[in-house]
Parts: sequence; C-alpha cells; structure tokens
Amino acid sequence: MFMKGWFRGAYERMDARFGDLRWWPAETAFEMAVGSILTQNTAWKNVERAVAGLKRAELLDPHRLLTADSKTISEIIRPCGYYNIKTKRLLAFVKFLHDRYSGSMEVMFREGTDVLRRELLSVKGIGEETADSILLYGDDRPVFVVDAYTRRILERHGVIEKDRRYGDISRLFMESGEIDPSQYNQYHALLVNTAKHYCRSKPKCGGCPLSGLEGDVSRETSD
Repeated sequence: MFMKGWFRGAYERMDARFGDLRWWPAETAFEMAVGSILTQNTAWKNVERAVAGLKRAELLDPHRLLTADSKTISEIIRPCGYYNIKTKRLLAFVKFLHDRYSGSMEVMFREGTDVLRRELLSVKGIGEETADSILLYGDDRPVFVVDAYTRRILERHGVIEKDRRYGDISRLFMESGEIDPSQYNQYHALLVNTAKHYCRSKPKCGGCPLSGLEGDVSRETSD
C-alpha cells in the first residue's frame, strides 16, 4: 500500500536526526562505481579497506585496472569478501567502460539515463541496485536506489508488502510526489543509517526517528 505523507514525514524526521550524511564517500565517479561493486554482500568498512588498497597500488584508474593482473586485484580487494567473483565483476565493468566509452566515466555519463541503465544492467555482475547507485551517486541522476535496508524499513512500517519487486519500490519513492529528485541521494543514505542504528535484524525501536510515524493509506498497488 502507498501511505500518503509517509515518505515526506520519514525524510524530515531522519534528516533532522542525522543531518547531511554526504554519501557516497568517494573522490571520483570511478571510485564510486568501484565501491558500488565491491560493497555487494559486505560491510562498508571492508570496502574502504579494499579501495584504499587499490589506491596504494595505483590501480584506482580504469585504464590501469583493465591491464592489471587479476590475481593481484583479487589479493588487494580480499578484505571485501568474494574477492575472486568481485574481481571478475570489476573487470567486466572496466571492459564495458573501455569498449563502449573509451574508459571515461565522463563520456559514459553523456548517455541518457534509460539507455545507460540498460547498458549497465547488461554488464555481468551489475544488478539494479548497483546500476542505480552508479547513476545516482556517480552523476546525480533522478533514480532511487533500493537496498535491503530500504525494504526492511518499509515492510516493518507497513508501507509495502513483503517481496515487492525492486522497480515497484523505486517507483513508489519517485512517483509519491513527496520527494524532490535532489533529495534522493540524502534520502537513501538516511534510510541506510536508520537501519544500521535502529531497524536492525533485531530492531531497536526506542529512539528511532521513525517510531510512531504514520501515513494515510490512499491506494493499493499490485505486482
């Protein structure tokens, strides 16, 4: 169900509690893209260690990464887990970037959002969350990123039913009329922060900025 007023109310409460979270923490769009691939199924602190290792090895560059030895890359990114799989995913993205856009994130971001999203999803190992993260955090595109934290919060507050599809949830945010696209970046970061502090697998509802938040059920959506 879509709960009118919930999205705006949730944003205002979380923003008042946590302030500007300045997410995604990266110096370049390429670093951000690398981080979005490495963060799959691991904690951010592990990604930070892996990215720092790539920087020390001077491999946080699409051209250098493309020609680097895969075993070397795997050892460097070992802290983020599934390092052999993630090495393949990184190299698949870098090859796509090289073949399609001459290895340039700037050139890639000249592409239209819908076309670029389809292209990113065609790269092995890049799913909807990763593709949308690259679009939103890498180039401020008006897409809303949905992750496990987002699902958990919305399900527990009765905003969505369990097992809703990624696209359905993303559209709820974008079509609610309650959020400006310029706030998508901060909103997603706020949801992640709230989930990590309060809406855990074992929830700590006391003190949660979303505790007691209600909205008006205005319409039902179907799969």
